[in-house]
Amino acid sequence: MFLETMSIDHFRNYDHAELEFGQDVTLFLGQNAQGKTNVLEAIYTLAMAKSHRTTTDKDLIQWQAEYAKIEGRVRKRGQSVPMSLIVTNKGKKAKVNHLEQKRLSNYIGHLNVVMFAPEDLSLVKGSPSVRRRFIDMELGQMLPIYLYDLTQFQRILQQRNHYLKRLQTRKTTDTTMLDVLDEQYSELAAKITLRRRDFVVQLSEYAIPIHSEISRQKETLEIHYESSVKLLEEVAKDKELDEVRAQLITDLQSKRQREIDRGVSLIGPHRDDLTFIVNERNVQVFGSQGQQRTTALAVKLAEIDLIFQETNEYPLLLLDDVLSELDEHRQTHLLNAIQGKVQTFVTATGVEGIHHQTLADATCFYVEEGTIKKMDEVDNDDR
Repeated sequence: MFLETMSIDHFRNYDHAELEFGQDVTLFLGQNAQGKTNVLEAIYTLAMAKSHRTTTDKDLIQWQAEYAKIEGRVRKRGQSVPMSLIVTNKGKKAKVNHLEQKRLSNYIGHLNVVMFAPEDLSLVKGSPSVRRRFIDMELGQMLPIYLYDLTQFQRILQQRNHYLKRLQTRKTTDTTMLDVLDEQYSELAAKITLRRRDFVVQLSEYAIPIHSEISRQKETLEIHYESSVKLLEEVAKDKELDEVRAQLITDLQSKRQREIDRGVSLIGPHRDDLTFIVNERNVQVFGSQGQQRTTALAVKLAEIDLIFQETNEYPLLLLDDVLSELDEHRQTHLLNAIQGKVQTFVTATGVEGIHHQTLADATCFYVEEGTIKKMDEVDNDDR
């Protein structure tokens, strides 16, 4: 899979830009605050129908414009497929092969991406919500039905929390509606929990050897999915969903009064987390910055292999000013891993200190004040 072309209109600081890409590495160079990251954000948004930097869609729309538009052509399985996404203050319109997608869960997955930026270190040392979002976005690319179930769960969660608030404030004392919500809630929560758990197991299979290689076999990695419900590992696979759903119902009933007192749902996938263990120690709490960076890099590279396993297509890799954050050993490992395999987009202020054939062969663009030019079209004095 690779992105052949992309055009953007009224996106961030870009009025209009049209780009053609090769299958290997594309490098965007320029000073800070010129729009390099915005290009990668446009690619990510085209793929995921949302930004990795903001949850407010209007932030994507150029100042005083009414909409932002991203169009691209994706080459996959021998075919060139057009995709487009229009963002307005009223919502989004997504198309694949010129056909509008009524559900964004049907749109996501046609273009797969893995983003790696300095803030992705927060995957290890950040809040549980960062790690849950990581799982949701990556799993959603490979399994669109997961995003649909997640959206339904979030809707039921909101309704359930609202009703718990009503019980807490004694605006009602009837718990019949809560019983009904618990049935719907536990069914969706069980599906999400088990799919997340399976995803983490698969991700670990790729991340553990990658981590070992980056650490020169000096460290061992474990990744655990920490669920608020017992996963009943001893249960047969065909009965697992029913058993976890039943366990959720039991747990919800046992904690009902506490939830009413708090006015919020205390059990479910919205409370779950990931734990990264390096040499039998929680790297989030006890790990050095180097160990945290190695863990994050291993997980990101593992994503690439896992997506390939599930879709038989390599995703695009977006490296946003991340090379400057890695030491030479980690830089080399990353560039060796993608060489000749993954279409990669890199932003940097400069790569003078990085000596690797992958970057030497890259197609280079220069970005300045919302304009993008091929490097051979830029005068030395303008750089």
